[in-house]
Amino acid sequence: MQLVVGRIGRAHGIKGEVTVEVRTDEPELRLGPGAVLLTDPPSVGPLTIETGRVHSGRLLLRFEGVPDRTAAEGLRNTLLIAEVDPEEVPEDPEEFYDHQLIDLDVVTVEGAEVGRIAEIAHLPYQDLLVVRRKDGGEVLIPFVSEIVPEIDLEEQRAVIDPPPGLLGDLDEDTHR
Repeated sequence: MQLVVGRIGRAHGIKGEVTVEVRTDEPELRLGPGAVLLTDPPSVGPLTIETGRVHSGRLLLRFEGVPDRTAAEGLRNTLLIAEVDPEEVPEDPEEFYDHQLIDLDVVTVEGAEVGRIAEIAHLPYQDLLVVRRKDGGEVLIPFVSEIVPEIDLEEQRAVIDPPPGLLGDLDEDTHR
């Protein structure tokens, strides 16, 4: 199984370092020196981490074969992907890998069907569940415990408690 663990940002300095937007709770395990990562787009990789350090709160990585700033800039916006054992699950029971959430049914705490999780959007400040509704539309649900109080992997569902207006016209149907 593949797990997105980061996204390459801009080049830092002149020696081939890049900033990395971390998308894993285990950066020391997934983004350490010697780690070999697949990439999206695939033509850029695989990339092997040569060195890593934190500078001003940002992770900086240097990859083997990326000697200078020009080469580093060419990697910008590349997703870094780790190969993970499909049986592996996060240590914290309140954390989930994307593949565990994709295709879960989404229902409100009142039991109204909302749709099915199509993907997880990883934004800098929070993740969003992209839910495909039965009518073909999509709704974005902030993946925070106040709005998504329950993930039940056995029942294959996510229970949401949306604030008014989050679900658009579905809100009107459930509040009549």
